[in-house]
Amino acid sequence: MAYQALYRVWRPQRFEDMIGQEVITRTLKNAITTNQISHAYLFAGPRGTGKTSAAKIFAKAINCHHQVDGEPCNECETCQAITNGTLNDVIEIDAASNNGVEEIRDIRDKVKYAPTVADYKVYIIDEVHMLSTGAFNALLKTLEEPPANVIFILATTEPHKIPATIISRTQRFDFKRIAASDSYERMIYILDQKKVPYDEQAVKVIAKAAEGGMRDALSILDQALSFGDNEITLDNALLVTGSVTHELLATFVGQTLAGDTKAALATLQSVLEAGKDAERFTEDIIGYSRDLLLYQQAPQLVEEAEMGSVSEDFQKLASQTPAQTMYAMINELNAIQQQMRYTTHPDVYLEILTIKLAEIGQQQGQSAPAPTAAVPAAATANPAAVQSLQREVEQLQQTVKQLQSAPANTTSTAATSKPKPRVAKASGTKEVNLAKVYPVLGSATREKLNQLQEAWPDLLNCLSVTQRAVMKVSQPVAAADSGVIVAFDYSFLYQRATTDSELTDALENGLDRMIGTALPVVFVPKDEWPVIRKTYLAAHQAELQEHSDAEAPKEPQADPVVSKAEELFGKEIVEVKPD
Repeated sequence: MAYQALYRVWRPQRFEDMIGQEVITRTLKNAITTNQISHAYLFAGPRGTGKTSAAKIFAKAINCHHQVDGEPCNECETCQAITNGTLNDVIEIDAASNNGVEEIRDIRDKVKYAPTVADYKVYIIDEVHMLSTGAFNALLKTLEEPPANVIFILATTEPHKIPATIISRTQRFDFKRIAASDSYERMIYILDQKKVPYDEQAVKVIAKAAEGGMRDALSILDQALSFGDNEITLDNALLVTGSVTHELLATFVGQTLAGDTKAALATLQSVLEAGKDAERFTEDIIGYSRDLLLYQQAPQLVEEAEMGSVSEDFQKLASQTPAQTMYAMINELNAIQQQMRYTTHPDVYLEILTIKLAEIGQQQGQSAPAPTAAVPAAATANPAAVQSLQREVEQLQQTVKQLQSAPANTTSTAATSKPKPRVAKASGTKEVNLAKVYPVLGSATREKLNQLQEAWPDLLNCLSVTQRAVMKVSQPVAAADSGVIVAFDYSFLYQRATTDSELTDALENGLDRMIGTALPVVFVPKDEWPVIRKTYLAAHQAELQEHSDAEAPKEPQADPVVSKAEELFGKEIVEVKPD
């Protein structure tokens, strides 16, 4: 018999053989044992996570007369026919190549006939999101009023493309990415069954390179077996996946953090000469930088992801690297990675990336506080510069003391005398464009903000995955007919959003579709928003007073600042306290 790929030979035939989907398999088994079977299911999730396998196992289990606890026997004639794909009552359809109205109408006509051999007729429609609008409409009536003994199982990697009318008529199961540790254990089991010698570290490399797909993991393992003459070694796994060792990644990242551009370029050159894929190398650096950042806050998560192989060098590097440096590096890595997708010279971008990362490391080294013992040497090297810095420090200390001792009621006076105050910012953070913020505040209303907040979740769903990840920690805080103000919980995401013109265009186009107006969008950091709002109200107090007098000359005089605050945020939120 011809050779079969590993993912076909070791395809799960029972629910208990499925990896990493315990909640889904348990739910389906309980539904079978209690005879609470729905007429339609939707299996959604990334590729290679077991959607089609679960559909076939489910089809066997509901038609098997010898099933135990929801598991098929895999020995009876019906089970074997479904496994071999020869049972006429279990129909598997690829919607990518059968996405027209005629194909679905054909299903709708044939679904009326009772099953010939099995108890249930099962239609498994793979990649169902590829169906046309007309095909979905043709399928809708059948899903709404299905014939007896007919079950539909829809599988897709992009559930957001399926109409809500279809989803609402199915039981949805979301398959998650398979953890690297689960993929590792499954591959170890397969290699032991095949009695193939292997290096555990090599299997870990393959498990991480699969990125949550069991089928991808077995495909890479199959390729490594062919390359290594039926033996899995670390070198073979690295060559097949295009990855680099942790030691090499630690060396490269350490050199860039130290600002050693020459050494980092030499390391990069050795990586490229070894034939490593440029995009894969960038992915590895992003993953390594992410692990460094994550290890500072939640070490156990990194240890689980790395399956216990966290080196001392990694721990030392994580403890010595500030989080702000890692933010800057990851932002630079992400920008270069997007540019590399459209170039035929990725090596050039990698060299530019190395230089930029080293510059970030140099800036961090220069901004780090020097020890007290090093001050005399610095003073000897450049005494004039040191004296100038000392004078500036003394002036800043005096200013801080004056601000701390100043009474609270002078805040509004100080704000009025400085019409364009600047909020203190972290190094490298882009300043808020008050020229765009103030016009929106001048005409903002609570009604407009409520309208925008209702449409905000739908607006985010219209964005790409990357854009949605950036906007997930943001929310609209003010809205008017002249624009929208959006506040970010984290300053580094605010920094990224302000430089992403595609994100701004996508938001404005989405607003045009949602509320019928393409409002300009202005971004602000959340921690600076209260200061900006308070400063605006204080600076425009006289203007607000005149506006209030013009609109209601006969009414009792009200505080214009309070009136504007109530207009912006609603009377139920504003609370006025006496001085």
